[in-house]
Amino acid sequence: MSARACRCLTVLCALVLAGPAAALQPATVDAPAGGWNYGGLTDHSADSAVAYPYSPIDRGAQAGRTLIRGRLAAEHRARDAAGKPHTPPTLVVNGNPMPLYSGDDGRYARPYAFGPGSNSVEIRSADGQSLQRLQFFEANPARPRAQLRAILAWDDDQAEVDLHVLTPDGQHAFWAHPVLTNGGGMDVDSVDGAGPEMFSITTPLRGPYQLYVNYWGNFGDAGYHFDERTRQKKIITCRITLVFHENTPQERRESFVVPLRKIGDLTHVKSVIF
Repeated sequence: MSARACRCLTVLCALVLAGPAAALQPATVDAPAGGWNYGGLTDHSADSAVAYPYSPIDRGAQAGRTLIRGRLAAEHRARDAAGKPHTPPTLVVNGNPMPLYSGDDGRYARPYAFGPGSNSVEIRSADGQSLQRLQFFEANPARPRAQLRAILAWDDDQAEVDLHVLTPDGQHAFWAHPVLTNGGGMDVDSVDGAGPEMFSITTPLRGPYQLYVNYWGNFGDAGYHFDERTRQKKIITCRITLVFHENTPQERRESFVVPLRKIGDLTHVKSVIF
């Protein structure tokens, strides 16, 4: 056997003995599954699930949530082992970018309301490189197709920011009143600290929809609080993405970046005429 072949065999044996840790990917997306997401072994729509990292307020497991789950390698987490902050990677769902925060072990589980049809999930590093990507087709006929969707994400995982939507008939959708009688409402458990928060409506009423964001407070190990001195950033940057006629040939998107400077800020983002 040649010296080169011996070296190759040694490297191969080392990888086999080291096990999965030696082949750790920069980022993984464990769920949703690629390919067909509904039916057969990939149907987990009735499972109870909890978002992660956990919110200080225990809301318990909820059935019917669709979670994007996976793990980030240490070099792609928002904080290193000593707690020093880094720029987090980006979770891009159907073209909508959101900061992705994980627990100390790199695990994450973020809620998202997927509609029927083709969907994509991608993780990009802080410098924009694609770390992991999957495409799947949501074939569940019970999934409503959102004609108007608003997605809120922000860049501070210790801040609690809320989305508020006023509909043309005078109803107000927010964390304390998530389901409206006109068919619209907030995504299930839309108040996890790292977001996203989502408003969806399948049969929009004609008229104006008013969108607001509210910097409600901060949270830490002791729970929620309103102490400005504990803020990680002087300005929190929010992104609101509006999606019209999702997963159809007529789909279009608009995005708005909104700065929030102090706790209690209530900012009018957009008046949408449908």
